[in-house]
Amino acid sequence: MGNSTLYSLRSCSLRSYKQVIHLRGVSKQFDGKRKVVALERLDLDIARGEMVAIVGPSGSGKSTLLNLLGGLDHASAGEIEIDGALLSKLTDDELTRVRRDKIGFIFQFFNLLPTLSATENVSLPLHLRGWPRKKIEARAQELLDLVQLSARTTHLPDELSGGERQRVAIARALSVYPPILLADEPTGNLDSATGTEILKLIRDLHQRLNATVLIVTHDHAVAESCPRTIRIRDGRIESDLRRAETVAL
Repeated sequence: MGNSTLYSLRSCSLRSYKQVIHLRGVSKQFDGKRKVVALERLDLDIARGEMVAIVGPSGSGKSTLLNLLGGLDHASAGEIEIDGALLSKLTDDELTRVRRDKIGFIFQFFNLLPTLSATENVSLPLHLRGWPRKKIEARAQELLDLVQLSARTTHLPDELSGGERQRVAIARALSVYPPILLADEPTGNLDSATGTEILKLIRDLHQRLNATVLIVTHDHAVAESCPRTIRIRDGRIESDLRRAETVAL
């Protein structure tokens, strides 16, 4: 049996795969001179294909939750299951494969390499996966077409606007068409008009790719455009609102 299937077989529950994200009793604390409880006993289920906004005041635990879901940090207690993989049971290599194959990250500050072109930034995750060069070139062009940047493929990040850089970052996050997209304030570093364009792009990609999308945001317009909004306060879920219809932007 190959390693690529081992982690999913040994860490899957018998629960229906309708729930792509499943948390039970998840807590996270940071130890130092004083203990800081960032999240406390969270229970949460997110179905495949949902688009969910996570809101709350600064320091409420929003980004901590996103980091746990993305496997960038470990919970202090409780269990997190991502697309059938129980994160606490995975080795470091298996966790890396979950992040690589199942999760795309979109950050507020783009995190593009300044010396690489748009195509090269999008291609980087595929090189790390060992894809052949021609396949990488075809996928990078496909993704840049998808985010409407086919005319800017050779430009460096400094030669692109903020909105264009975020489009490159989104294309990179989609490099393997992961089932889950995690976005941390994707419009927070953009002016309102550009932020609206990026949100429309994310909504369009969500509908076309049927990806599960979680967006941490302070922007009320972003939150209200999502069919579901989870509000976190003091490390706990304060409310979980589902809308019959979303606000068109």
